[in-house]
Amino acid sequence: MADLNVTGCSDEELIAALRGQEEKADIQGDTSMPYGKKDEIQEYILGKYKPLVRKRANALYLIGGDTDDLIQEGMIGLFKAIRDFNPDKDSSFSHFARICVERQMYTAIEASRRMKHAPLNSYISLYDDSDEEGMALADVLKGEEDENPENLLIDRESVRQRLNALSEKLSKMEKQVFDYMLKGLNYRQIAEKMGKSPKAIDNAIQRMKGKAEG
Repeated sequence: MADLNVTGCSDEELIAALRGQEEKADIQGDTSMPYGKKDEIQEYILGKYKPLVRKRANALYLIGGDTDDLIQEGMIGLFKAIRDFNPDKDSSFSHFARICVERQMYTAIEASRRMKHAPLNSYISLYDDSDEEGMALADVLKGEEDENPENLLIDRESVRQRLNALSEKLSKMEKQVFDYMLKGLNYRQIAEKMGKSPKAIDNAIQRMKGKAEG
């Protein structure tokens, strides 16, 4: 097991190796998988899915929030996915991880909303139309106490409607900024891509927020 090649295994195989070895250690006191290897597997999976977390964070707007905070929440959700993934119930780890990441971010958004007594329209979720699933805030909150994220309702059509409604309000430049954000770029990277100042991009993002809330 110590010779396991993490890059040559599927996510499901890596998690099964982790899970099986942990159970063996609990029952038999077997520690044949070094802690270093366990850490290597976890770090590999976390690194592999961090771009997904960043993309999700960039697609979420929270008044008074911070993209870095949402990335941190998303990584917590990803860690929970590694911990809780059940191959007998969940279709694939990638699907399960996406749901866990989104749920963790939505929970953070709702907690912030409650603290600030802000209206629900301070939040908007924006997803690339080519994505497989999107999760509506109301659906996540409805299933917040459900231990299995697979049981959360997914409302893709609602997300598309929000995206289309906002897209109609955006200028040509704002649409370009929005597209880059959905690809996981931050405002400085977008500024470099578009040949504009970071301040110009930040202003565009603020205008987009205003239009999303209007």
